[in-house]
Amino acid sequence: MPEIFTYDFMVRAIIGGALVGLLAPALGVFLVLRRLSLIADSLAHVALMGVAIGLLTRTFAPGVALGTTSLAALAIEQLRIRRMLPGDVALAVVLYCALAIAVVIISVASGFNVDLFGYLFGSVLTMSPTDLWLVAGLAVVVVLFVTFFFSELSQTSFDPDLARTSGVRVNLVSMALAVLTGAAITLSMRVVGVLLVGALIVIPVMASLRVATGLRASALLAMAIGVLSSFIGIVIAYYANIAAGGAVVLVAVGFLIVAFGWSWAKAKLRMTRHPEAS
Repeated sequence: MPEIFTYDFMVRAIIGGALVGLLAPALGVFLVLRRLSLIADSLAHVALMGVAIGLLTRTFAPGVALGTTSLAALAIEQLRIRRMLPGDVALAVVLYCALAIAVVIISVASGFNVDLFGYLFGSVLTMSPTDLWLVAGLAVVVVLFVTFFFSELSQTSFDPDLARTSGVRVNLVSMALAVLTGAAITLSMRVVGVLLVGALIVIPVMASLRVATGLRASALLAMAIGVLSSFIGIVIAYYANIAAGGAVVLVAVGFLIVAFGWSWAKAKLRMTRHPEAS
């Protein structure tokens, strides 16, 4: 048995990373199609604000972060639905407001501490059994949500007006997606950190969309890439003694580069075989 699997904390890290790699792209597929990729960064900064509040008040920081991201996700959706602000503007307002509050709280708390650095850059090796169970529970909820509401999520992502005409409860589906995204970001902080969690939601999806045909196939491939990126990144981080969060994201970027290369090669091959089509 390889050395890495002989340590309980590494086994927890690998399982937790794989679960995060599964659930983040599962939600990210529909966020990318809705052109809401930046919602991950916005909610990540809200999660940072929640963590700062939790550390300042000496309460359960992940719980505070989960509450703040859920409220922020609902607020963003309400601003978009009621057309009080354009989608990108709503995301920017929430992002900068949350970042400003986080900076103020951090300054009041006399700067960064070890716990906050762990949330910023990821601390997958410190995942506790409780963290693992929380991530596993959320992964089950996300998979069930995407499975049972795949049609509704697809319709609202491509054409919300047509979906509403077809009887889909667009607002409810959108708010559920936003809240689950906030929860996923909060529980993913231990793996890749606040500053990189958005990458794990977006990059595997972008890679899968370049290769797969069909939305369902793209979603499954994105989840596979997310799981592989987490596993390979954590293993590399262990043996190379580097930050796990950065390693996971760089592996995902590697998959994206391969996907672009594959897509380019297919296009060139098609042009070679059928030059009249160009």
